[in-house]
Amino acid sequence: MDLVLRGRRIGSEELTLVRLLIEELGGRGRYFLSRELCRRWGWTQPDGRLKDVACRDILLRLEDKGLIELPARQRGAIRGARRRKIERQLALPDLLPSAGEGTFPDAIEWRLANRGTEALLYKDLLNAHHYLGFAREVGHCLRYIAYSSGRPMACLGWAAAAWKVGGRDQFIGWTHMQRQKNLHLVVNNTRYLILERIPHLASHLLAANVRRLAADWQAAYGYAPVLLETFVDTTRFRGTCYKAANWIHLGLTQGRGKYDRHTRREVPIKAVFAYPLRQDFRHILTHD
Repeated sequence: MDLVLRGRRIGSEELTLVRLLIEELGGRGRYFLSRELCRRWGWTQPDGRLKDVACRDILLRLEDKGLIELPARQRGAIRGARRRKIERQLALPDLLPSAGEGTFPDAIEWRLANRGTEALLYKDLLNAHHYLGFAREVGHCLRYIAYSSGRPMACLGWAAAAWKVGGRDQFIGWTHMQRQKNLHLVVNNTRYLILERIPHLASHLLAANVRRLAADWQAAYGYAPVLLETFVDTTRFRGTCYKAANWIHLGLTQGRGKYDRHTRREVPIKAVFAYPLRQDFRHILTHD
């Protein structure tokens, strides 16, 4: 049976290629193996960079299914994990104890938090105050921290869209091939953390961040998204700030993971919201 992993069909031909590359190149490590596989597949980001991180995820999933045996990890492959253990923790701001005690900010400063001190603070704030914590994104992403008078007010994270979402795909009206070609033009709001409990602040900051997102994404990655999506855990939230910021409610998920297709792993039912960044988003996303 063919598999679909990370949007790629993995059949007998693809699996044979993977096994041959492991046999020929496995001694050079998983990093080299995944990049060479991307080259053979011609699998790249819209800016031309290889999708090697997503490719390594596919290799791990194939190994989990018992279809391949990957070479042992090399020391260099875990340097990132070792560095993360010694990352310094930043002093986190105290939060206001209850709603209504803060004052609405006069001005907001947005700072990108993809690297450096801002990235550390973004990670620590999510781990300390967001119920999902911090999770490293696969592929293109932008992270933001909103400040007022030097004080963090919120964190917002954006990354790759989910591969298949019934309500969203029906809303767009695209085919499987159109989705495979144009999915990078849809961006997912993966994290939203409000640090100050002030009425209407959440929808205000969300709308302000959305207004700058397309230009920032264009500057970072060479193309601009045309549609945004997000998923709201209905057991915890009602999606009020998304509704107030004019996002469109598209329905509910089926309770399966982001890339899950055949398994029965259950996750909470989530409300799906979308926000078009252009009036002609459907024309762009359904372009062959």
